[in-house]
Amino acid sequence: MKITQVDTVHVAAYPNITWVQIHTDSGLVGLGETFRGAQAVQAQIHELTAPYLLGKDALAIEAHHHHLLHGYIGFAGSGVETRAASAVDIALWDLLGQATGQPLYQLLGGAVRDRVPVYNTCAGYTYNSATQRRVVTEGSADVAPEGPYEDQQAFVKRPAQLAESLLSEGYKAMKIWPFDPFAAASRGQAISAKDLATALKPFREIRRAVGEEMDIMVEFHSMWNLPMAVRIAQALEEFKPYWAEDPVQMTNLDTIAEYRSRVRIPVCASETLATRQPFLHLLTRNAVDYVMLDLSWVGGISEAKKIAAIAQAFHKPVAPHDCTGPVVLAASLHMAMSTPNVVLQEVVRAYLSGWYRDLVTQLPEVKNGFATVPPGAGLGLALSPALLARGDVSVRSSRL
Repeated sequence: MKITQVDTVHVAAYPNITWVQIHTDSGLVGLGETFRGAQAVQAQIHELTAPYLLGKDALAIEAHHHHLLHGYIGFAGSGVETRAASAVDIALWDLLGQATGQPLYQLLGGAVRDRVPVYNTCAGYTYNSATQRRVVTEGSADVAPEGPYEDQQAFVKRPAQLAESLLSEGYKAMKIWPFDPFAAASRGQAISAKDLATALKPFREIRRAVGEEMDIMVEFHSMWNLPMAVRIAQALEEFKPYWAEDPVQMTNLDTIAEYRSRVRIPVCASETLATRQPFLHLLTRNAVDYVMLDLSWVGGISEAKKIAAIAQAFHKPVAPHDCTGPVVLAASLHMAMSTPNVVLQEVVRAYLSGWYRDLVTQLPEVKNGFATVPPGAGLGLALSPALLARGDVSVRSSRL
């Protein structure tokens, strides 16, 4: 099955997302996705990636994965080369599933579970719709809700109601980031006792409302220096967070090991890392409790499976990231279905009930705190014809 055309698809209304469609001489089309830096990723794909792929066997996934992800330059982090390679890898696996008539998880080793436990990241509908994430504070004006799940606004202003709402829908875990505004104000260098108390309010109110029925993850977005990250973790101990995610920037990984040695909250890292090497460093330094990775940033399904296997050798669980797009979510769930040490999958209920529905033909089902993959071969979804017919869509093609 020969690759005959590589398309990138971009929609102005969703500026962060790039979709890749890989066409073959059999008529099958594989779908991949990555997030942020859309214009740069498209340039990478058509300048370097597509010329390599065109004319080659679409099913030689490992060969293409190695060439695109472990080549000459640009592959030490989740930059445009890695994001392009990640989207291509997801699309090639989708093609393999379609060619064999099998769901992707079957080709990744078969199911180890019939559904995947999930937690809700408390973002609102437009949280990641612009190039910069939206920051909410107690004093910021409410945005007009697009639906019932303006969860970022809720965790700052109505955390008890939010926790009760999530429990009523079967979620048993949630992730929030109330420290971010204070990190932004000081560039992560300091947080006062008063501001620390303000940021702790959501945890206190959630525990008061639902007790320990709800696990709470805390996201730091790599915004703090080491002393402040430690100070915050010590203040959080009484609320028993499930994990502290990316407490400091993932540049000096030895610092993460030092952080973990000084705190009593499990450490999760990191959606921002790419390829297996930094994850191996984290694991050999005993710097992490939970391995988080994003399939569209880490190197695709092929690399994610290798990282999960390394993590399993260290008896560490994996929790795939999704605050990006529905194709990555579907791919992550297929990996989770076939990977024993995946413990949780991130979902955003605002996205699943909102704009994700406008992008693809079908979505994973999330019910009672668990997700199932879309039925069908490969990923089980394709780009919506209505999306491709929009006036703000642009498709760029490289052909054999």
